[in-house]
Amino acid sequence: MNYLAHIYLSGDNTDIQIGNFIGDAIKGKDFQNYPLNILKGILLHRQIDSFTDMHPIVQQSKKRLHPRYGHYAGVLIDILYDYFLSVNWSHYSDVPIDDFIKGFYKNLQNNQSKLPTEIQQISTKLISYDWFSKYQSMSGIAIVLYGMEKRIKHNIPLHKGIFDLKKNHQALEKDFNEFFPLLITHSKNTLQALEKQYE
Repeated sequence: MNYLAHIYLSGDNTDIQIGNFIGDAIKGKDFQNYPLNILKGILLHRQIDSFTDMHPIVQQSKKRLHPRYGHYAGVLIDILYDYFLSVNWSHYSDVPIDDFIKGFYKNLQNNQSKLPTEIQQISTKLISYDWFSKYQSMSGIAIVLYGMEKRIKHNIPLHKGIFDLKKNHQALEKDFNEFFPLLITHSKNTLQALEKQYE
């Protein structure tokens, strides 16, 4: 899953949100160097990624894409699932999405010192370009995909993902809405297990 889903799945604890946000940048046992709730967020991030990557519904979504993306099909589906979370937000949260986004941006700004250097740079761009709000429209997703294509080292035409989204919109949205409740349950169970493990 991409950033927006990771933050949503963290619940209301701001430190767990931060841990989940930085999860990709924390390797091996380095999570042990962080305060307890950030540590839980990092471990939650790993569980979310493992569950998502292995799930047959997500695999089905990847197969709906043009084969040109190769390994990056998973990256593209992560972004498209954030789009579907955004457009279906009211089904999953009583908090308006704009309020949720503003709250997380404020959380990031208040916790810059806790972020790894590379994530500080990402968070600055996230806020200044308002990435999360762009997930709410196809035109915004097109901008996100162009930006990501420029940042990756391989010559993968991620910008063409917008055509896959338009072509497979109904099927991909169905995949997402079948999968996401399962991921919500998995994330809640993971957080409960982490609470017991680190009580």
